[in-house]
Amino acid sequence: MIMLTKLNNTKIVLNCAQIESVELIPESKILMTNGKFYIVKEDAEEIIAKTIEYNGKVHGYHFDHSDR
Repeated sequence: MIMLTKLNNTKIVLNCAQIESVELIPESKILMTNGKFYIVKEDAEEIIAKTIEYNGKVHGYHFDHSDR
């Protein structure tokens, strides 16, 4: 699950395993596997980073972020 911000500053938590695609419009339009979509403030890179971080926690991976 990742926390994102809708355009009206409402926080939402999405199941990142259900994300089908992210369209940049220039906001990020997240299309879910059930056909619903959400428009959020975070850019694609941040959504990807949050997804990687979440999956790492769930699966016990360790990522070195020292290059950022």
